[in-house]
Amino acid sequence: MKNWIGGVMIAALSAAATAALLLSGAGSTAAQTEGAAWQAPRLPGTDHPDLNGIWQNLTTANWDIEDHGAAPGPFPALLGAWGSQPAGQSIVEGGELPYRPEALEQRDANYTQRLDVDPLNLHTVGDPEAKCYAPGVPRAMYMPYPFQIVQMPEKILIVFGYSNISRYIQLENHTEAPIDFWMGWSNGRWEGDTLVVDVTGFNGLTWLDRAGNFTSSALHVVERYTPVGPNTIMYEATVDDPEVFTRPWSLSFPLYRRLEENVQLLDFRCVPFTEEYIYGSLAKEGSYVQKGS
Repeated sequence: MKNWIGGVMIAALSAAATAALLLSGAGSTAAQTEGAAWQAPRLPGTDHPDLNGIWQNLTTANWDIEDHGAAPGPFPALLGAWGSQPAGQSIVEGGELPYRPEALEQRDANYTQRLDVDPLNLHTVGDPEAKCYAPGVPRAMYMPYPFQIVQMPEKILIVFGYSNISRYIQLENHTEAPIDFWMGWSNGRWEGDTLVVDVTGFNGLTWLDRAGNFTSSALHVVERYTPVGPNTIMYEATVDDPEVFTRPWSLSFPLYRRLEENVQLLDFRCVPFTEEYIYGSLAKEGSYVQKGS
């Protein structure tokens, strides 16, 4: 009896699995057909997709753009699970960053010293995010906060709630960066329905995540924004930095439109939250370096 029941159950499960596969295949074919027919709405007065809206990613790349497990925050005895790191999958093509050996050593040192603060040497010690500095590109695009795209025919403005920063993408009258910037200098163009942005002119002071991954002032980023559905943009970036990496590498992830009624981009002005963190050690006699970890 047991064998007969087991055989019936296996047969039923096999039939269910086959039906699921057939339905999945039919759904996939329908989705492909629908995707092939779908075209992004046009920006009024242009032939280009309308990217206006408030967008956000769902990755954990700001903690670490490579594969990573869940981990406690820097002060678990004080904060418990607050500030802990969620597990996440790499957004890097191939999974790992192609570091030069000496740069990999610097990455490891960055991680060890990620919350150290030297108020007399603010820019080169510790994670810039902890000090509320502009995150740079591409990190700004995968921080866990929403941002707004304001599109015009000749330029595009991206406004970030975090640190109240912004960046312009010039679609006409391209010029080289006059100076180096935290967010770089962006020149854009359209390739069909894909916005391609060439970003140069970095100051070399930004990190890629909280894990200590970093870039230099030789950084060159090429971004691609491709609408793939009514509320989804596929974001891709190719990173070239010969001072840090042995070859160019790419990352990608989707951006999702925020659809809440009356959704707004809200300020996250974090500078006031950092004053004690950055300068508090100056009040301590005989020491100006604060160890954060």
